[in-house]
Amino acid sequence: MSEIELPRIVKVKALTEDSYVVEADTAERSALAKRFGVSEIQVLTATLVLTPEKSDIRADGTLTAEWTQPCAVAGEDFANTAEEPLHFRFVPPYAEVSADQAEEVLEIDTNDCDEIPYEGGSFDLGEAVAQSFGLLIDPYAAGPNADRARKEKGIQVEGEQDGPLAEMLAGLKQS
Repeated sequence: MSEIELPRIVKVKALTEDSYVVEADTAERSALAKRFGVSEIQVLTATLVLTPEKSDIRADGTLTAEWTQPCAVAGEDFANTAEEPLHFRFVPPYAEVSADQAEEVLEIDTNDCDEIPYEGGSFDLGEAVAQSFGLLIDPYAAGPNADRARKEKGIQVEGEQDGPLAEMLAGLKQS
């Protein structure tokens, strides 16, 4: 298993009502950039409120990030920013499920959130934030110079093709 880049261990018995701030330092941002295949992470901060719910811990807050990544078309770096709500729940390991319970229909509504299992008396809030950041990154993102690069490389965008077949198909669409 690889080393965790943003460790922020929280002890369940030591939870407070205060907000928890997870802010990646320079070394952590560099390690996370390597992990997620981006050029640089300038800002990665999450502010969360942790609320005990029986043996579960609900986490609600906001993730703020600024990063630079290469354009999937041109290869040139471009800037990205995000401010996203975070909602997840740390849960103890699942108990054995009976056959009757396994056949029940599970309904999920908008109040449900990602569940992250934890064992013992603590969980890693930093890793949850890191994974949430990783989900924000579009590996196929096109930067501001993507159209120019497509033209230079002769790559045509779907729906913008030229030629006799394209003209015939365009005629069919007009009918």
